[in-house]
Amino acid sequence: MKGTILFFFTCLSLLMFSGCAVIGGIFKAGVWVGVLAVVLVIVVVIFIIRSISGKS
Repeated sequence: MKGTILFFFTCLSLLMFSGCAVIGGIFKAGVWVGVLAVVLVIVVVIFIIRSISGKS
């Protein structure tokens, strides 16, 4: 019974969500995470450079 319900919901979700839309959403989220990571790294590098140059 559990297997049948799981199979039904799996098939239903496959029909409701087209593959391209799901993959597109994943990549959009991945792009924004990447952009935020790059900005964070740049801010940290600038902070380190300022703190090193301020001590001299």
